Amino acid sequence: MATICQTLANRIADGEFNADGKLPSERALSEQFSTTRITLQEALGQLEAQGVIYRQVRRGWFISPPRLVYNPLQRSHFHAMAQQQGRDAHTEVIDATTLPLYGSLCQRLSLPPGSEVYRIRRLRYIDGRAVLYCEHYLNPAYFAGILDEDLTQSLTGLYAERYGIRYGRVRFDMLPTLLPQEAATMLKVTYGSPALFITRVNRDQHDRVIDCDLEYWRYDALHIDVEAVANDEG
Repeated sequence: MATICQTLANRIADGEFNADGKLPSERALSEQFSTTRITLQEALGQLEAQGVIYRQVRRGWFISPPRLVYNPLQRSHFHAMAQQQGRDAHTEVIDATTLPLYGSLCQRLSLPPGSEVYRIRRLRYIDGRAVLYCEHYLNPAYFAGILDEDLTQSLTGLYAERYGIRYGRVRFDMLPTLLPQEAATMLKVTYGSPALFITRVNRDQHDRVIDCDLEYWRYDALHIDVEAVANDEG
């Protein structure tokens, strides 16, 4: 299996496969390596774990594009972040609605249980590949009429231009996780695939909690890169 992994990795690095990044079928690869499908699938799984390839449900295996470099300390929005790295980004709105909120999300938004909030669900793409499923929960007190806006654009820009709201403090929680069914379906990967789950609670320039984002990233799509300034005190 190690030989298959190394050979496939070398062939990928040499640019041997299709321009669209699609690998031959598992059957064809099994015949090329004179091995069983089980052994081949184990090798492909190893390469997938390394982020070299990825699998799309009912479409097969593809070569993974470069990861998007993400620094959570920078307030650059998704589209600008992608553009700065020479990547093409676009956003698809799944739905946008008003609903009552309960549980921990109420606490994160500093709202009492049962409060109505705006929920915006979006799917975000890099170079044509869905890499991020995101649920945004907004306090409607600050964003009247926002559900009627073009929500494919940056919410950061929309907040500033229409509502005069700029981000202030932000709290991040990042955890490795397995994709829930909804996120897996949207990202076209198998339910339970590994992912990076980021919860982000945003405050505005007046230190009011304005929204909470739940982000499910494909684990092979993101590279967290943070540079902190040394604190000389203590």
